[in-house]
Formats: sequence, C-alpha cells, structure tokens
Amino acid sequence: MATEGLGQTLGPAVVLLAAGVVAVPLFRKLGLGSVLGYFAAGALVGPSVFGFFTDPATILHFSELGVVMFLFVIGLEMRPGKLWTMRQQIFGLGLAQVLGCIVLLTGTGVLLGLSPITALIAGAGFVLSSTAVIMSILQERGEIATSDGQKAVSILLLEDLMIVPLLALVAFLSPSQHESGGILGIATAIGAILLLIAVGRWLLDPFFSLLARARAREVLTAGALIVVLGAALLMEASGLSMAMGAFLAGVMLSGSSYRHQIESDIEPFKGLLMGLFFLAVGMSLDLGVVASDWSTVLIFLIAYVITKAIGIYAVARIFGSNHRSALERTLLFAQGGEFAFVLYTSAFGNGLLSARDNALFSTVIILSMAVTPFVLLLGSRLLREEAPSLEGVESAHNLKGRVLMIGFGRFGQIAAQLLLAQRSDVSIIEADPNRIREAGRFGFKIFYGDGSRLDILHHSGADEAEVVMICVDDRKTANRIVDLVKSHFPAAKIMVRSFDRTHSIELLKAGVDFELRETFESALLFGKEALCELGLDESLAEDTLRDIRMRDAERLTAQVQGDLYSGLEQLHTGVPVPEPLTPPGKITKLAGEEG
Repeated sequence: MATEGLGQTLGPAVVLLAAGVVAVPLFRKLGLGSVLGYFAAGALVGPSVFGFFTDPATILHFSELGVVMFLFVIGLEMRPGKLWTMRQQIFGLGLAQVLGCIVLLTGTGVLLGLSPITALIAGAGFVLSSTAVIMSILQERGEIATSDGQKAVSILLLEDLMIVPLLALVAFLSPSQHESGGILGIATAIGAILLLIAVGRWLLDPFFSLLARARAREVLTAGALIVVLGAALLMEASGLSMAMGAFLAGVMLSGSSYRHQIESDIEPFKGLLMGLFFLAVGMSLDLGVVASDWSTVLIFLIAYVITKAIGIYAVARIFGSNHRSALERTLLFAQGGEFAFVLYTSAFGNGLLSARDNALFSTVIILSMAVTPFVLLLGSRLLREEAPSLEGVESAHNLKGRVLMIGFGRFGQIAAQLLLAQRSDVSIIEADPNRIREAGRFGFKIFYGDGSRLDILHHSGADEAEVVMICVDDRKTANRIVDLVKSHFPAAKIMVRSFDRTHSIELLKAGVDFELRETFESALLFGKEALCELGLDESLAEDTLRDIRMRDAERLTAQVQGDLYSGLEQLHTGVPVPEPLTPPGKITKLAGEEG
C-alpha cells in the first residue's frame, strides 16, 4: 500500500520533470528560450490536452516559490545603499509607467465595450508585467546587473508594491465592502515591511552566525530557507506579494558575510521551482476558452499588448531613454503578469467580474506571457544593426589566455606592449573589424568579439582568465563589462581604463581591483618635465610627482567613501595661505576687548 501511494506521488513528478527535460532544450535550440518551452510543455500535460493534471492552480501556487527564491537571490546582490540610489527609478519611472498604462488600458477596455469598472480592473491586472518572465529573460541574457536591467528591476519592484493599493481598490469598488478595509490593508502592509526591515537589520546576521557554529552546511541551508519562506509568508499575510518579502530579505542579507554561501544553497531550489512555475502557467491555459471565443481573446490580446506597449515606450522616452532602449523595454514589459490572476480572482469574488470575464482576461494574460519570447525574437531582428564585414577577421572562440584584454584602441595597444614584451599568455578581443585588420598588418593577432556580451566573454576565456583588462573606448560599455565580469566571473581580477575622476569613483564603488584614468600618468610626467625645464633637480621633481600621486590616491579614497568634494585638503590649489598676524603662543587683545 505504501509503495502504491509513493507511485501515485512520484508519477506526476516524473511527468513534470520529463516535460521540462524534453521541451526546454528543444525550444532553446530553436532560439525561442526556455520560458516558452516550459509554457508549451505545461499546456501539453495540463487538463486541456493530455490531462495528466486536473488542478494546475495548486501547482501554480506552490511553484510561486521559484519566483520567491529568484527575487531573494536578486536581493542578495542589491545592498540597501544601492537600492536607495534607485529610488527615483522605482518611484519615478516605475510609478509613471504603471499609472500611465492603467489609464490607457482602461480607455482601451471601454472602447472594446467593457463597463468602466470592468475595464479598470482588466487594465490594472494587465499593467503588472510578469516578474518571472522578465527576470528569467534578463538572467538568460546576463543583463540583470546592467543599467537597463536595473531599470527593469526598479519597475518590477514598484509593480509589486502596487499590489496592495489595487486590491484595496477592488475592495473599495465592491458593493459589499467599505473603504476602511482598504486603508487597514495598506497600514498592515506598511507595518509588515517595517517589521521585516527591523528583523533583517538586527537579527539575521546573528542568526546565521549562530547556525554557522554548528559547522553543518545543511543547517545553514535550512536557515536560509526559513528566512526566505518566512519573509514570503509575512508579506502574503499582509497582502503584498511573496516575491517582495523575499527580495527585502535578500537586501537585508546583502551585506552579510554569509551571502555567497546562502546564494549557492538557494540556487538549486530557485531554478527547479522557476521551471515548475512556468509549467503550471502553461497548464492553466484554458484552451476551451480560446476555442469557443477565439476572436474575442485575440482582439483583447492584440489591443492590450499594443496599448501597453505605447504607454511603456512613451514613458521611457519621457524619462530620457533613447529609441533603442525604449523599444527593448517595451518588448520586454508588454505582457501581463502572474499577479493578474490574484486581482481577477479577488474581483470575481467581490462581484466585480463575471465568471466569463475572469476566464477571458486570465486567458489573455497567459497568452501574452507565452508570446513574449516570440515578440522579443521579432524585436531583436528588427533592432539588429547591420553586421560589419568580418572578412579576414577571426572571431573569439575557445580562447584560454591567463589575461583577457577587451579593446585594442590607443589605450589597449600601449598596455598590451608590456604584456607582449614579457611573452605573457594574453588573449585580445576587439569589436571593430577594421581595427583588427589594421592591427593584423602590424603583426598583431586580435580576435573579433563584443566584450559587453556574456556569451562572447565565455568564448573569450573569461571563465579561466586570471586578469580581465577592460580597455574599451566607451564609458557605458566599460561599466557593462565590469558588471558582467563581477557577476559571472568573480575569480578574475578586473583592471579598467577610466575616463575621468567620476568614472574612477564609480568603478571603485563597483569593486574593481584596479582602475587608471587614461590621462593621469601622462599628465604627471608632463608636469614633472616642466619642473625639470625650470631647473629643478631631477630627484626633487620625481619626489614631487610621487607626492602628488599619493595625494591623489588618498583624495580618491575619500571621495569613494564620501562625495566628490571630499579630500580637498590634498589638492594644491595655488591660493596663498595667510600667515598668522602674531607668532603662535602669544595672545593679543582685540580692539575694544576688556581684560
């Protein structure tokens, strides 16, 4: 009997694992990504096709733990100070996108024949993009740590925070509820966030220190799971998303000495449960609704995706993004998200949505999530710049150098001379084919590759490189490469060509091992030679150079810890310092001062 019960339990698990194992590699090989593979596999094993599972909602709720753990790991990389610097993006860009799109989607719903309240609820559900889909795609691309990736994270955080106000709105609009319930819900959510912050600030690090003394890794793993799941349950009980609680717990632990250990322990659970979540979403797709009312589903899907895309693009441009970045964000965020299921279910329970509308809007949400990989694939082809001619140029592939140099412009060419003079094992990649061909005429062996792409870094040997030298000619590109190397190749030492003082401060705050302003050393030498021309002794001029270099390093350290105006006392400004009017130690009475 026990064996039969075990078989009934293991059977569904085997079906789920097999579906993912078969579908994901196939879809990735076709260039459609793993997310769509999971969706397709879930639809096949769900109640609408083969019927291996009849209650996908239960699996979906459990598998949300994958999203929870994903956001926890993201939080571990996001120190509170960094989160504070993102506040304008979160409450500026994020809020503008959400409110702007709600207005547009509500108007679209009314034009399609919905009542104003139904249109508002349908639009509010569709405006919240899928955290699971977007974060998975960003991770596959290696873009979470980039500037655009951080803006995406900011928007998703704001959307998670909007859960409580939207649920409160549903309660307020319901004829059976009162406004006080919504206000109480918001107050409860704020209290839960403050409680979680307090626990994270004063209790989490001592808690893990206590567990570490047990010297049993499984105990530390269990402790990490307790923290993640406890934070998620607290947020869910207060009406917020479980993912928000996990993210905040990760942020609170981002400065902990146990951060890397916790991340490695959580990683296997995160990946498996994320896959299960996408399978469950695929199972939830009601193909009966699609078949019986396909024209309505298609109209709402196209209308909502286009309307939301217009809103996202407009907000992105208003906030300063260029056309390409705005379009990329539009394609990434144009779908609905998993929170819509919660909002629509709540609205249905409060009598604001009919059963048909609930099923219709939920189906539109699932289909919008499913078509996202296709939309991104189409967008990448539309945005693809004309590839430069690679005639006579060898692309980076399977390189193994101890040193990886990225960029062979005027700075990289000089830096490379020292390495090549000592016959160091160095691999050099460059993104400009013309520069590679020109270098080849002088006898250099340079490989073609864009160092700001994660796949190229892998092909270029960043996995095995002891040192990565970033010598590119563009500041933003340099910062992006730093983020990628820090995130994916932590064992490598990072040396970066800096463009100015503020860039050096950025790089040092990002944790690079060495940075050098491109004009600093040459300017020092230039000034030293001027002193020699004025007749100063060579050794004294050299001592002065060393003193200025030391003062600059101390000032830079002060600026990293403070602000741009820290360490001013290290500068020689040329302004004369007045001598005291009386010798030190003597006290002189001021005019009119009495004994």
